[in-house]
Amino acid sequence: MGVIRAAVEAGKKIDVFADETRPFLQGARLTAWELQQDGIETTLITDSMAGHFMKAGRIGCVVVGADRIAGNGDVANKIGTYSVAVLAKENGVPFYVAAPISTLDLSLASGEEIPIEERSSREVTEVYGVPVAPEGIAVQNPAFDVTPNRYVTAIITERGVARAPFGESLRALAGR
Repeated sequence: MGVIRAAVEAGKKIDVFADETRPFLQGARLTAWELQQDGIETTLITDSMAGHFMKAGRIGCVVVGADRIAGNGDVANKIGTYSVAVLAKENGVPFYVAAPISTLDLSLASGEEIPIEERSSREVTEVYGVPVAPEGIAVQNPAFDVTPNRYVTAIITERGVARAPFGESLRALAGR
Protein backbone atom coordinates (compact mmCIF):
# COMPACT_ATOMS: atom_id res chain seq x y z
CA MET A 1 0.00 0.00 0.00
CA GLY A 2 2.93 2.32 0.69
CA VAL A 3 4.00 2.31 -2.97
CA ILE A 4 0.48 3.21 -4.09
CA ARG A 5 0.15 5.94 -1.47
CA ALA A 6 3.55 7.35 -2.45
CA ALA A 7 2.53 7.47 -6.11
CA VAL A 8 -0.63 9.39 -5.24
CA GLU A 9 1.31 11.77 -2.99
CA ALA A 10 3.75 12.36 -5.87
CA GLY A 11 0.80 13.55 -7.95
CA LYS A 12 0.37 10.51 -10.16
CA LYS A 13 -3.17 9.86 -11.40
CA ILE A 14 -3.81 6.21 -10.65
CA ASP A 15 -6.70 3.89 -10.17
CA VAL A 16 -6.36 0.48 -8.60
CA PHE A 17 -7.85 -2.90 -9.43
CA ALA A 18 -7.87 -4.66 -6.06
CA ASP A 19 -7.94 -8.48 -6.24
CA GLU A 20 -10.36 -10.30 -3.96
CA THR A 21 -8.61 -13.48 -2.88
CA ARG A 22 -10.14 -16.64 -1.44
CA PRO A 23 -10.45 -18.00 1.08
CA PHE A 24 -10.21 -14.92 3.33
CA LEU A 25 -11.42 -12.29 0.84
CA GLN A 26 -8.58 -9.98 1.93
CA GLY A 27 -8.75 -7.82 -1.20
CA ALA A 28 -12.41 -7.12 -0.59
CA ARG A 29 -12.31 -6.81 3.17
CA LEU A 30 -8.96 -5.07 3.71
CA THR A 31 -7.20 -3.76 0.58
CA ALA A 32 -10.27 -2.21 -1.06
CA TRP A 33 -11.36 -0.69 2.25
CA GLU A 34 -7.93 0.88 2.90
CA LEU A 35 -7.74 2.31 -0.61
CA GLN A 36 -11.24 3.70 -0.32
CA GLN A 37 -10.39 5.29 3.05
CA ASP A 38 -7.39 6.96 1.37
CA GLY A 39 -9.61 8.32 -1.41
CA ILE A 40 -7.84 6.28 -4.08
CA GLU A 41 -10.05 5.25 -7.00
CA THR A 42 -10.49 1.48 -6.65
CA THR A 43 -12.29 -1.25 -8.54
CA LEU A 44 -12.73 -4.61 -6.84
CA ILE A 45 -12.20 -7.71 -9.00
CA THR A 46 -11.58 -11.39 -8.29
CA ASP A 47 -8.19 -12.99 -8.97
CA SER A 48 -9.69 -14.88 -11.89
CA MET A 49 -10.58 -11.59 -13.62
CA ALA A 50 -7.03 -10.16 -13.65
CA GLY A 51 -6.08 -11.64 -17.03
CA HIS A 52 -9.18 -10.16 -18.66
CA PHE A 53 -8.29 -6.65 -17.54
CA MET A 54 -4.60 -7.05 -18.43
CA LYS A 55 -5.45 -8.26 -21.93
CA ALA A 56 -7.84 -5.32 -22.34
CA GLY A 57 -5.00 -2.91 -21.48
CA ARG A 58 -6.71 -1.67 -18.33
CA ILE A 59 -3.80 -2.53 -16.00
CA GLY A 60 -0.52 -0.65 -16.38
CA CYS A 61 1.43 -2.50 -13.71
CA VAL A 62 0.96 -5.00 -10.91
CA VAL A 63 2.13 -4.32 -7.35
CA VAL A 64 2.06 -7.15 -4.80
CA GLY A 65 3.51 -7.70 -1.36
CA ALA A 66 5.72 -10.53 -0.17
CA ASP A 67 5.88 -12.73 2.88
CA ARG A 68 9.38 -14.00 2.05
CA ILE A 69 11.95 -13.32 -0.66
CA ALA A 70 14.71 -15.83 -1.44
CA GLY A 71 18.25 -14.76 -2.28
CA ASN A 72 17.64 -15.23 -6.01
CA GLY A 73 14.53 -13.01 -6.01
CA ASP A 74 11.90 -15.75 -5.94
CA VAL A 75 8.94 -14.39 -3.97
CA ALA A 76 6.51 -16.16 -1.63
CA ASN A 77 3.21 -14.35 -1.19
CA LYS A 78 -0.49 -15.05 -0.75
CA ILE A 79 -1.86 -17.79 -2.97
CA GLY A 80 -2.74 -16.49 -6.41
CA THR A 81 0.28 -14.21 -6.75
CA TYR A 82 2.07 -16.61 -9.10
CA SER A 83 -0.94 -16.76 -11.43
CA VAL A 84 -1.14 -12.97 -11.60
CA ALA A 85 2.62 -12.79 -12.32
CA VAL A 86 2.30 -15.23 -15.22
CA LEU A 87 -0.64 -13.25 -16.62
CA ALA A 88 1.33 -10.03 -16.28
CA LYS A 89 4.30 -11.48 -18.18
CA GLU A 90 2.05 -12.83 -20.93
CA ASN A 91 0.41 -9.42 -21.33
CA GLY A 92 3.56 -7.28 -21.09
CA VAL A 93 2.54 -5.75 -17.76
CA PRO A 94 5.37 -4.93 -15.31
CA PHE A 95 5.17 -6.98 -12.09
CA TYR A 96 6.55 -5.26 -8.97
CA VAL A 97 7.00 -6.66 -5.48
CA ALA A 98 6.85 -4.12 -2.65
CA ALA A 99 8.12 -5.45 0.67
CA PRO A 100 10.21 -4.45 3.66
CA ILE A 101 13.84 -5.59 3.62
CA SER A 102 12.96 -7.84 6.59
CA THR A 103 11.17 -10.23 4.18
CA LEU A 104 14.47 -10.94 2.43
CA ASP A 105 15.97 -14.31 3.43
CA LEU A 106 19.41 -14.60 1.84
CA SER A 107 19.89 -17.99 3.53
CA LEU A 108 17.50 -19.44 0.94
CA ALA A 109 19.03 -19.98 -2.50
CA SER A 110 15.63 -20.08 -4.19
CA GLY A 111 11.90 -20.14 -3.57
CA GLU A 112 11.94 -23.94 -3.76
CA GLU A 113 13.29 -23.88 -0.20
CA ILE A 114 10.33 -21.88 1.17
CA PRO A 115 7.89 -24.13 3.05
CA ILE A 116 4.27 -23.62 1.99
CA GLU A 117 1.63 -23.78 4.70
CA GLU A 118 -1.40 -25.96 3.99
CA ARG A 119 -4.49 -24.58 5.70
CA SER A 120 -7.80 -26.10 6.79
CA SER A 121 -10.07 -27.51 4.09
CA ARG A 122 -13.01 -25.72 5.74
CA GLU A 123 -11.60 -22.40 4.52
CA VAL A 124 -12.39 -23.58 0.98
CA THR A 125 -15.55 -25.62 1.54
CA GLU A 126 -17.27 -22.96 3.69
CA VAL A 127 -17.78 -19.21 3.48
CA TYR A 128 -18.37 -17.68 6.90
CA GLY A 129 -19.45 -21.09 8.20
CA VAL A 130 -21.89 -21.78 5.36
CA PRO A 131 -21.06 -24.90 3.31
CA VAL A 132 -20.49 -24.17 -0.40
CA ALA A 133 -19.04 -27.49 -1.56
CA PRO A 134 -20.13 -31.14 -1.44
CA GLU A 135 -19.50 -32.84 1.89
CA GLY A 136 -16.41 -35.05 1.84
CA ILE A 137 -14.83 -33.43 -1.24
CA ALA A 138 -11.01 -33.57 -1.34
CA VAL A 139 -9.45 -30.14 -0.80
CA GLN A 140 -6.00 -28.60 -1.18
CA ASN A 141 -5.56 -25.21 0.46
CA PRO A 142 -2.02 -23.82 0.26
CA ALA A 143 -1.88 -20.37 1.87
CA PHE A 144 1.03 -19.14 -0.27
CA ASP A 145 2.67 -19.71 -3.63
CA VAL A 146 6.11 -18.89 -4.96
CA THR A 147 6.63 -16.61 -7.94
CA PRO A 148 9.91 -17.33 -9.76
CA ASN A 149 12.15 -14.29 -10.20
CA ARG A 150 11.82 -14.43 -14.01
CA TYR A 151 8.34 -12.91 -13.61
CA VAL A 152 9.48 -10.09 -11.30
CA THR A 153 10.29 -6.72 -12.88
CA ALA A 154 11.68 -5.24 -9.66
CA ILE A 155 11.54 -5.58 -5.87
CA ILE A 156 10.85 -2.31 -4.08
CA THR A 157 12.07 -1.95 -0.47
CA GLU A 158 12.61 0.90 1.94
CA ARG A 159 16.33 0.68 1.08
CA GLY A 160 15.87 0.92 -2.66
CA VAL A 161 14.87 -1.06 -5.73
CA ALA A 162 16.37 -4.41 -6.70
CA ARG A 163 16.39 -5.58 -10.31
CA ALA A 164 17.79 -8.65 -12.06
CA PRO A 165 20.22 -10.14 -11.44
CA PHE A 166 18.49 -10.30 -8.06
CA GLY A 167 21.24 -12.28 -6.33
CA GLU A 168 23.52 -9.25 -6.64
CA SER A 169 21.01 -6.43 -6.21
CA LEU A 170 19.30 -7.95 -3.15
CA ARG A 171 22.64 -8.56 -1.43
CA ALA A 172 23.58 -4.94 -2.09
CA LEU A 173 20.33 -3.71 -0.53
CA ALA A 174 20.82 -6.02 2.45
CA GLY A 175 24.36 -4.67 2.90
CA ARG A 176 26.05 -8.01 2.24
